[in-house]
Amino acid sequence: MTIRICVSVLPETLAEALKLVEKAENHRADLIEVRLDNFREHDELSDIASCSKMPLIATSHSIKCHGKFRGSETERKQILLKAAGNGFEYVDIELSASELENIVNDAHEMGVKCIVSFHDFNQTPSLPQMKEVLRKEIASGADVCKIVTTAKSVEDNLTVLNFVSEACKNAKTVCFSMGELGKISRLLSPFFGGFFTFASLEKGGETASGQLTIQEMRVAYEALGLV
Repeated sequence: MTIRICVSVLPETLAEALKLVEKAENHRADLIEVRLDNFREHDELSDIASCSKMPLIATSHSIKCHGKFRGSETERKQILLKAAGNGFEYVDIELSASELENIVNDAHEMGVKCIVSFHDFNQTPSLPQMKEVLRKEIASGADVCKIVTTAKSVEDNLTVLNFVSEACKNAKTVCFSMGELGKISRLLSPFFGGFFTFASLEKGGETASGQLTIQEMRVAYEALGLV
């Protein structure tokens, strides 16, 4: 069992991005997701990649996916592929994105891995539904399959943990539930085979509902004698 924590940051400028990446490294993040939804300096992406030894994930969530990017799908694709060509190790693209397979193929040609993601902001789907999402993500050429749901009950944590324990046998899988009730699955998903889990850098810096800080997660793992 390997516990990997990805810290997600949402910078607007290069200076802010460099500061947040440095802080994430100092807090012993295993990966760093740089949310480019609001980033204004796309010609400087290579400067972010060159400043870090950690694997970097480029992500840009649209408004409909509860992100901040307001441009066109073509613009969003161009930003992600620019990150792929400037030193980022992963790009994260939604399963629902137009021209998904072309984006995956283009990233692979650059030697960059693709995280294909699915988010349900309303509920936790049934196990058969999540299995179908996983099948589609694998078929798209995903290097990492990401399925994130919303916990409406404590029992939803059991559903996603049960799912990831099986899914990880077929693909590198990231799976947990968002929301206050989903914190258990965020913390425990690596124990059930999740490739990594997400944390915020600090209080107030959350990029999704229910994120614990990386410090909180490290303390919990240490209390359990697991790190």
